[in-house]
Amino acid sequence: MPPTNRIYLDNAATSWPKPAAVYDAVDRYMRKNGAPAGRGTYGEAIEVERLVSESRKQIADLIGVSDSKRIIFTSNGTDSLNLALHGLLRAGDHVVTTVCEHNSVLRPLRQLEKNRDVTVTRVECGASGIVDATAFEAAVNSNTKLFVLTQASNVTGAIQPAETIGRIANSRGIRFLIDAAQSLGHVPLNAIELRAHLIAAPGHKGLLGPLGTGVLYVAPGVEAYLHATRQGGTGTLSETDYQPMTMPDKYESGNHNVPGIVGLGAALTYLTERGVKHIALHEQELTSRLLNGFLSLDNVTIYGPHDAKQRVGVVSINIEGYDPQEVATMLDTAYSIQVRSGFHCAPLMHEKLSTRDCGGTVRFSVGAFTTHEHVDRAIQAVSEIAASAI
Repeated sequence: MPPTNRIYLDNAATSWPKPAAVYDAVDRYMRKNGAPAGRGTYGEAIEVERLVSESRKQIADLIGVSDSKRIIFTSNGTDSLNLALHGLLRAGDHVVTTVCEHNSVLRPLRQLEKNRDVTVTRVECGASGIVDATAFEAAVNSNTKLFVLTQASNVTGAIQPAETIGRIANSRGIRFLIDAAQSLGHVPLNAIELRAHLIAAPGHKGLLGPLGTGVLYVAPGVEAYLHATRQGGTGTLSETDYQPMTMPDKYESGNHNVPGIVGLGAALTYLTERGVKHIALHEQELTSRLLNGFLSLDNVTIYGPHDAKQRVGVVSINIEGYDPQEVATMLDTAYSIQVRSGFHCAPLMHEKLSTRDCGGTVRFSVGAFTTHEHVDRAIQAVSEIAASAI
């Protein structure tokens, strides 16, 4: 467990601490096994293959999918999104997305606009950071092939109407990609109910696994249109130099990050036992407490919905008279409270919030192991800083 004097409120960047079983699983694999996945028939290699397959099944179960081969392991959420975007889009295609997206969506789309003649419509959001689902439908044209949506903003925490947007996409024959970086593991997510064709997420945030892990769900039939962006050894069909076309091998060239995936499997076992619904309620209670505390303070601006039920555990603020970086430094040095300041890799969101010129926001993000005491100490620290604002 973390030192008692360290208050970690940067879970939107990566979760910490991890469940104890994650540390144990990684250490045990590194010290006692060490074999690669899918590359041998000796005992340890077979055990690794079993562990990787079990982690894959746990992800599938978590999102309500019966076929675990539809879960692709990647190196992180950004890798998953790049595979989806670069693998799916062709010259002349049109994409509808939002100003709320992370650079892991925005930058690949800019690259595709520049180099592949893809066109992009970026839908605006309201003052609270929530998108109007009908704006997606209004943006559709004859070349629209893909909707891309972050289910929850990493700046405002706002939960988007993903299920409604999924219905619109499916009614128009358009594929739907969800960036679940801030939602998977934090709130219940069902791929079938969302009508998602692709779901991308890192393994190290709400899923509580190690850094260097990511997943991409690919719905049935989508693999026929989703090109592999990397080719190489898969441990299967090694007698030919053609890339396998079977799932998940088509997209998983090169050695897996087995320590990360084994750790992720242990984290998923913890999530299943504790329950994502239970974690969601815990984080919602903490978020409500944080919001109410900040709302009671003068000189503090809160971005995003003021109702904790409309957001995940991400709360961005600014304190009048202070640069966000100054606030983050003061919180760390004077109070041992660790947050993130700046633009959070979401430049269009900050344009919408009018926070670009002031250096972004100060972001507090709770997690599965955040306590009421952590939140109360953060509120008290912000209260003291705000009281000294010029």
